[in-house]
Amino acid sequence: MSTGGRRLVGRLIALGVTGSIAAYKAVELLRLLTAEGADVVVLLSPSAQRFVGPLSFAALSRHPVETDVLDLLPDGRIGHIVIADSADAFVVAPATAHWLAAMASGLAGDVVTAAALATSAPMVVAPAMDGDMWRHPATVSNVSRLRDVFGYAVVSPEAGPLASGQSGMGRLAELPSIVDAVVAALAERPIRQPDPASRPPLAEGLIREADLAGRRIVITAGGTREPIDPVRYIGNRSTGKMGVALAEAALARGARVTLIAAAVEVPLPVHADVTHVETTAELREALATAMGLGSPGSVGSGAGSGAAAGGRRQTRSGPGAGAPDALVMAAAVADFTPAAPSERKIQRRDRLHLELSPTPDLLAEIAAAADARAVTAPAGRPVLVGFAAETGSLDRAAEKLRAKGVDLLVANDVSEPGSGFGTDTNRVTILDRSGTVESLPLLGKLEVANRILDRVATALDARDAAAQTAGAKPPSTATRGST
Repeated sequence: MSTGGRRLVGRLIALGVTGSIAAYKAVELLRLLTAEGADVVVLLSPSAQRFVGPLSFAALSRHPVETDVLDLLPDGRIGHIVIADSADAFVVAPATAHWLAAMASGLAGDVVTAAALATSAPMVVAPAMDGDMWRHPATVSNVSRLRDVFGYAVVSPEAGPLASGQSGMGRLAELPSIVDAVVAALAERPIRQPDPASRPPLAEGLIREADLAGRRIVITAGGTREPIDPVRYIGNRSTGKMGVALAEAALARGARVTLIAAAVEVPLPVHADVTHVETTAELREALATAMGLGSPGSVGSGAGSGAAAGGRRQTRSGPGAGAPDALVMAAAVADFTPAAPSERKIQRRDRLHLELSPTPDLLAEIAAAADARAVTAPAGRPVLVGFAAETGSLDRAAEKLRAKGVDLLVANDVSEPGSGFGTDTNRVTILDRSGTVESLPLLGKLEVANRILDRVATALDARDAAAQTAGAKPPSTATRGST
């Protein structure tokens, strides 16, 4: 049977990622390997997780990501040992000087080295580091040992700009070259474990069709910070994990994602268009741009004054023009901002009295503007999703959904164990305009994200079908928020 030019069909490739700044490139390497037909499972060293998070790799590989040598699979098997025993090839990219030294000495200090020591699969290693580190006699000796004694295929780094700001040898090799090395290492070898039961399992809930292909989704994540003075602020406990999980899931389902990130504590997805904000006022401005609503003044009035007191905005790549298909407002937005933030640091001896002003309800503003524009806009009204973090009870959730004019409201009790800020899990209840209430069990945040996006995809399909039925003129939703 023809593989259509895909050279790794049926192969299981283990991808080990270590703590180089080039770790972000491993996400694209994963894409290239899967494009060749490979089934890829990822292992992250602890230092790698400071550069890239497991959510990106889990969403794209559809496998749980191995991060700890003690992690067990749902059936009780040791995760990294199953990978070692079933992978057709093991590629480490980027490989740091530390990892090269550990492997040359046979030290199993993390899940990547442990699995590499336990496997008999061919090894492909792509180092990346500072030029002087690459040329150091210790590194040269370690690479020689891995290549000449252990038989590893080493894809040498290339010359180019380095993280130090200098230019020289040490840059991670071009990704297609690494893929070619993996193909060459396999040659005519048979598939080691063709039985899926002997391979690492797919992650439950991660497999979704590309039902958001061609859609643009705006997602907000993290918590806003309202400055008291140049060094202090009013904030909240949001880490951005839920918003980032939504972005990762949407990307995996084919969407173009604009991520507006306030204060976050997790790595951001590589392939999203990211805008960094700090204050509610900056978030309001970024939302107006991302939603195609022009200046913040065209969204509403009454923004807080935080942006004038040391807020900063940094854009990696701007969102596309025009209205997106959906907005998922997962950011935790401050309800109040200091009315008169100090331009200098307030001294301990000074008496501090804070006068707080309410911030605007950004989601309600967006909903009102979207409803007004939907009367004539040919693209129809975006699907709007809000979040409500409550404590003790979700009784106010239905009223919040009506007041904000959103299509879906995701409510959770942040005081419940496993469902608060900074956790890897969440227990949410999803409410919609029709009055339907869906309470989900405690799930991983990536699975929660997919459950939410399932509803978004369904709503978008219904919107488009209604527009076609009406003769390509989308139905007005201007009065739906009052039901």
